[in-house]
Amino acid sequence: MTPSVRWAFGSFFFLYFAYIGLVSPYASLFFLDRGFSVIEIAVLMSMLQITRIVGPFSWGWLSDYLSDRIRIIRFCACLAAVTFLCIFFLQSYIAFFIWMFVLHTILSSLMPLGESATVHALFKDNSFDKRYGRLRLWGSIGFIAMVLFAGELFQRKGIELYPIVGAVILIFLALVTFRLHEPKMERRKMVKGELLIVLFNPDVRWFLLSGFFMIFAHAALYVFYSLYLADLGYDKFQIGLFWALGVGAEVIFFYFQSKVLSRLDAEVVLQIAFGIGVFRFILIAFFPVTWVLILAQLMHAGTFGAHHSAATKLLQRWFTGPLQARGQALMATVSYGLGGTLGGLVAGWLWEATQPRNVFVMSALACGLAGMAIGKLRPRHYPAR
Repeated sequence: MTPSVRWAFGSFFFLYFAYIGLVSPYASLFFLDRGFSVIEIAVLMSMLQITRIVGPFSWGWLSDYLSDRIRIIRFCACLAAVTFLCIFFLQSYIAFFIWMFVLHTILSSLMPLGESATVHALFKDNSFDKRYGRLRLWGSIGFIAMVLFAGELFQRKGIELYPIVGAVILIFLALVTFRLHEPKMERRKMVKGELLIVLFNPDVRWFLLSGFFMIFAHAALYVFYSLYLADLGYDKFQIGLFWALGVGAEVIFFYFQSKVLSRLDAEVVLQIAFGIGVFRFILIAFFPVTWVLILAQLMHAGTFGAHHSAATKLLQRWFTGPLQARGQALMATVSYGLGGTLGGLVAGWLWEATQPRNVFVMSALACGLAGMAIGKLRPRHYPAR
């Protein structure tokens, strides 16, 4: 992978997660400003997860069928930019509902296909351990930059600037995709049932189950952590700093990823990440004082950064060649789609029916179940040296 292509992939991750850093914290505020109720806003925001249930796998199948990820990425990025511009003409709630569903179904393709293209290019020149984290960290930097920039901008100028900021990000993202390149994929006819053969491997099912429980656990964090901190008396600026601290820790892990993945097997790193997750969520639930919450946020380096890198690497053990994009998409569907959606629903029920801290007790239990699932993987037998 040449320096210019690495720059392009880094920019791709930066801009995609800058968009996520705009939508996740601020879309609900924009919808509130448009006069929608809390329930209506919750339904609109649920499109972020629901579209990940079907969208990524459908795009991944098309990518593997055509053996051309980059062209699909470009098409979807351009289509997403055009679709987002419709926001300037929408008035009714139904129109916004349809818009959110269509837009995020299109956008659900970008990260699985972008990750697949990156992994393919890095494995081709045997540089995954060394370079993947340093490319992926630009996504985290993009998220932090947008959260801080947009928060200051909307505080000064008003949330009505949300559509302009979103349009600019997605237009630049579409332009960057024309700089992406990956080694030519081997064109091979898709074999009927080849994906099912891989899924019959019990290791694959245990791996996907572990991802489901890990994102199930983190759904509570993404949806309710800010409310939890607000209940504890922290103001909006302090809450923003907690989020920035967690993502900053994730950036540091991505930068030094090669030192971890070159020394430890991916499944061992996953076990460690799940153990850190149990500890982290117990601290948040039962010891909510500032210095402990800071320590818990630093653990995001393990529960997200280490988990994401190790899971991406381990996925290549089973999903290679014409199955690669569908494997990446399947992981997104099972973990972020199903796990994220169900985790958010269960967390919401616990928040309303019991004490807020029980949301994070649930997260700790889910991390423990993820660790039990990955522990079911059969040991690999390495050739004698």
